Amino acid sequence: MSDEAVRDAELHEPEAEAEPEAPHGVGPWAGPLPDDPHYDPELLARGDRRNVVDRYRYWTTEAIVADLDRRRHPFHIAIENWQHDFNIGSVVRTANAFLAAEVHIVGNRRWNRRGAMVTDRYQHLRHHPDLAALAGWAHEHGLPVLGVDNLPGSVPLETYVLPRACVLLFGQEGPGLSESARVHVDAVLSIAQFGSTRSINAGAAAAIAMHAWIRTHAAIGAGHD
Repeated sequence: MSDEAVRDAELHEPEAEAEPEAPHGVGPWAGPLPDDPHYDPELLARGDRRNVVDRYRYWTTEAIVADLDRRRHPFHIAIENWQHDFNIGSVVRTANAFLAAEVHIVGNRRWNRRGAMVTDRYQHLRHHPDLAALAGWAHEHGLPVLGVDNLPGSVPLETYVLPRACVLLFGQEGPGLSESARVHVDAVLSIAQFGSTRSINAGAAAAIAMHAWIRTHAAIGAGHD
């Protein structure tokens, strides 16, 4: 990740809250201490209640990120942030679960990270001031930008073959993709709905789209609990 991306990743909301303890976890390490740089001496001493899979128990944050970086998928997630949308945290958490390459915040640099449940510590983030900047970055890296919204003329996600490397762009809760976003995307994909509501939650839409990518491209046996 570039120095610019690292700086952007540091510009989250202030670290006002500690990582929430998971209902399950592990206590202090029992037996001889491991001689392995992956492990965090403090976690070994006091236990690890973080929201991480068992594979990463007692590991340092840096070691977890480095291991994730070896396996990250080549799809990116972008979300518009003009109104401090609380859904962004949920999108970041899901992007971490599906091992997205990066999450791109478009618009306001600061975002509501409560829903991320501290997964932003393990997920690369990048900021773009507007949609033109995002589109320029994506096309420079050979990545099509695919908006996800139920708009007239959109293509059903269920029948669209997602590229392996791409950017999935989501609008804000309520208004959906902005007019500027519609100008800069290469295609708009819709999620099939059958009830009375006009739209589904932005965080839910992002999860559905990411899982569509997973079903198409991921090596399922490579995942772990």
